[in-house]
Amino acid sequence: MSRQALSGQRHILRALAQWPKDTIRPELQMQQVLAKRFEQPKSALGLSEDEQLRQANALYSLIENRYKRTYPITGSLLEPKSNPTYFTDLIKELKEAPNRSYFQRLWLRIKGVVRIQ
Repeated sequence: MSRQALSGQRHILRALAQWPKDTIRPELQMQQVLAKRFEQPKSALGLSEDEQLRQANALYSLIENRYKRTYPITGSLLEPKSNPTYFTDLIKELKEAPNRSYFQRLWLRIKGVVRIQ
């Protein structure tokens, strides 16, 4: 295996090590799945050295939030007229979800199925 291909594989695995953990689904982590894929030999991947480096660059750009800084979302996109608190409620739910007990999750599921008006 050439030195650049090893470098591409190393970059990808290093970027995956920096990837944040998913608190919503702790049993299934994206970095574990991708690490298995990129730990295979180059011939099994079917990727050239340049493609591996491009994928490593894409992973680093997502980790560093390059696109969030380049294309900030502000104003009316974050507050749709039909439901202005949608995104703030969504973030609140995502922060609370990992700490809920089994019965709290069950209660929310039942509330979602049966809506009393």
